[in-house]
Amino acid sequence: MVFLHVNVDHVATVRQARRTIEPDPVVAATLVELAGAHGITIHLREDRRHILDRDVHILRKIIQTRLNLEIAATAEMFGIALEVKPDIVMLVPELREEITTEGGLDAAGASGVMKEGIRKLKGAGIRVSLFIDPDSQQIEASQMLGAEVVELHTGSYANANAPENIEQELARLHQAALKSHEVGLQVNAGHGLNYHNTRQICQLPHLRELHIGHSIISRSVFTGISEAVREMLKVIRDATPQS
Repeated sequence: MVFLHVNVDHVATVRQARRTIEPDPVVAATLVELAGAHGITIHLREDRRHILDRDVHILRKIIQTRLNLEIAATAEMFGIALEVKPDIVMLVPELREEITTEGGLDAAGASGVMKEGIRKLKGAGIRVSLFIDPDSQQIEASQMLGAEVVELHTGSYANANAPENIEQELARLHQAALKSHEVGLQVNAGHGLNYHNTRQICQLPHLRELHIGHSIISRSVFTGISEAVREMLKVIRDATPQS
């Protein structure tokens, strides 16, 4: 089965638009778990534009499934991760001017800070995931850095319009999934996935987890968050090949 991790960052984005106390991503995460999701994903950005340190610490205490903490590869963020001890840390690229994370991490050009941070995380018993483009060089570099998981960036696939471009991006993801599994990495995927394009992603070989946020939170405005999660779980179940 392909597992669903729901990113609740966009609940925090609404809260931070008014710098108030609601809607609370902690409450959202609780409802997401109760609706059947297999994990919660949050991204603590350096500028704290949505998720706050307070959210991270509370969620670590109350999450009953698995907490995936996305961070940039900086000394500050590695320190927070080592203090909080989430179930898994996913390293992502981060630019102040971007609206959301665009493009994969350059594992092949890893800095000394990244290498040392990964070493410390693993030493503390925290699993390490890298958010990378579906590229053979980046997959090999991820394995060399000691990552146990890669999340394949599905943004180019999600943004493709012409059928031939969609097929091309799916082929890239397919090969990347095979390569990742071949070198011993768990295969996850995410970015830009919604209730329509997720079906084809579920066909990727060796796929273990999908990390989806924006489309589920957007759907929840109209249906409620519990129903939005249940609808996505059904999409995944119906589209996943039966073994």
